[in-house]
Amino acid sequence: MRLNLDKLPAALGRGLSNIYLVSGDEPLLVGEAADAIRAAARAAGYADRSVFFIDRSFAWEDLRQATRSLSLFAERRLFELRMPSGKPDKGGALLLDIAMQPPPDVLCLVITGKLDKKAGDATWVRAIEKQGAWVTIWPVQTAALPQWLRARAAALQADIEPATAQLIVDRVEGNLLAAQQELEKLSMLANGAPITAELVLRCVGDSARYDVFQLAEAAGAGDAARALHILSGLKSEGVEPTLILWALARELRGLWQARERARLHSNPPGSGWNLASKPSPQALSRLGKLPLGRLLIQASRTDRIIKGLAAGDAWTALTALTGSVAGALQAPTVSGRVAV
Repeated sequence: MRLNLDKLPAALGRGLSNIYLVSGDEPLLVGEAADAIRAAARAAGYADRSVFFIDRSFAWEDLRQATRSLSLFAERRLFELRMPSGKPDKGGALLLDIAMQPPPDVLCLVITGKLDKKAGDATWVRAIEKQGAWVTIWPVQTAALPQWLRARAAALQADIEPATAQLIVDRVEGNLLAAQQELEKLSMLANGAPITAELVLRCVGDSARYDVFQLAEAAGAGDAARALHILSGLKSEGVEPTLILWALARELRGLWQARERARLHSNPPGSGWNLASKPSPQALSRLGKLPLGRLLIQASRTDRIIKGLAAGDAWTALTALTGSVAGALQAPTVSGRVAV
């Protein structure tokens, strides 16, 4: 069966499966799902826990032998397989075998990163879904984070207003682990009183987790304030300007390709159309307004500035490019020839 985190406790309460797969790229939620399964296993008498770290050098025969051996104390055993890549390679056949013919007195917990469509269609994954349970973890969208925080606060018997929850979101954008830690700290400091904005401002640091893809997505969608805020965060985190420019240029190329596909009514599979990003619906809605030619020329000049081949400051150029892509600034009108 396929479960999400909210439905997992009820499923565990109805009884344990022999094998579980927990997949996702949100460490806090993946960890909570795994903790719930471990706790249910302990309560059911699975006292002996063995952890296997799966990488390219992992000896799958060791796991095979472990599933066939008997516990020294005749205890139920929990085998935990941590496989970040979600790609067992030659071990897929063994995982399929474990799912279809579970070893006696063994509960298997497989923890992976996010599985794309191809990985999710693997035979061993489908076998676990059919014979056991596949718990899929999805990131909490930015717009849903305030409500997520309020629900977490209620579980801690703390009260927090929507505006105050939004303030925490602004401070720990995208980082659920930091948000949970800050919420636990704030609930203790509030000591039964409502968590106020003043308390958040005094106690919560800026723990935002940024990446260049968030920047490109925000700029492409026309969210200038968010894009420039992320750019500032990336600069403070020491991200290389070259990487930031790559993400912005990738977004621009994706938008250019989307416009050309629409113009030519063409989308041949396996062609160069697949080389750039896939813009968001918000970005695609701006296609008619974006001066893509000028923006790509501006990106080219920014590249020369970063490499020291043109005069200017790299971060100033990146700020201007980000603002231009997001629509807050007008892309400079220049010829196709980039001047030094």
